[in-house]
Amino acid sequence: MQKNVFKYSLLFLLLLVLQIVLLNNIRISGYAYPQIYILFILILPVGIAPWLLLVSAFALGLVMDMFSNSLAIHTAASVFMAFCRPGVIKMVAGKVFSDDTYRPGFQSFGGYSLFTYVVFLVLLHHLTLFFLEVFRFTEVLHTLSRALLSASLSVIFIMIGLALLDRPDTRSK
Repeated sequence: MQKNVFKYSLLFLLLLVLQIVLLNNIRISGYAYPQIYILFILILPVGIAPWLLLVSAFALGLVMDMFSNSLAIHTAASVFMAFCRPGVIKMVAGKVFSDDTYRPGFQSFGGYSLFTYVVFLVLLHHLTLFFLEVFRFTEVLHTLSRALLSASLSVIFIMIGLALLDRPDTRSK
């Protein structure tokens, strides 16, 4: 148990540093930018306590807001994504998992289900994030296009991250 807490804490910090130092400076024509920090919410175990999932998402979003100088939009989008996550897992996986340590990944979900899971939650996050950032519906098409382009870029980075994190543990053999 303590090994998992340390592993997830390290992943939390690594993703935040990667996002804040590197990816926040990558913008395609000032229009789209990748958000890989949400990989932390996506990769948490399926059986995590709902309150812990929401608190983790809140902390993740709060740190992003502090370093991005934004007014709690990352926090709101991350908490909304975490709130929707259990329903999306049931919808995509089509089953209830009995093991609390079961973690979303290529081996556990399969490629298509994992891709659907990631796309759906990343779209929810990005639509919430960008509509809260603009906070008006006069620029709906512009905001939708920014959210879709950023979500596409984020999904690519997240799927690469999942592929790197989901490799089998070869040390135990």
